[in-house]
Amino acid sequence: MAVRTSEAEWKGNLREGHGTMKLGSGAYEGSYSFASRFESGKGTNPEELIAAAHAGCYSMALSAGLSKAGFTPTRVHTTAKVHLEPVEGGFGITKIELLTEAQIPGISNDTFQQQAEAAKKGCPVSKALAGTQITLDAKLV
Repeated sequence: MAVRTSEAEWKGNLREGHGTMKLGSGAYEGSYSFASRFESGKGTNPEELIAAAHAGCYSMALSAGLSKAGFTPTRVHTTAKVHLEPVEGGFGITKIELLTEAQIPGISNDTFQQQAEAAKKGCPVSKALAGTQITLDAKLV
């Protein structure tokens, strides 16, 4: 199966230092810093990249489950909100909120909610992040 790689480099101390992160595919390369991670500074951060990965994985997992159940989604849009907060001993990702909206012809809301919850549990990124509380707000539009 596939093995995906990314890389990061950090120069300097925590507060004044800076770094770059690069996806192995070359699709993204960007800077990050203490300010972009813990404040509102310019650049990206690891949590933002985790959020992108989780939103993408969840959208695909939901689409796959719906297709397997005989439904063809017109659109699945997911936002992931990753919470980085102080915890004992430093900082931790304490919660991830998945917010998804989907257009699926011919599906009932009950069936959609079952599929949405199954995708949350079955998405490989959700499984990798299982130690973190993951919530889901799924809307059929």
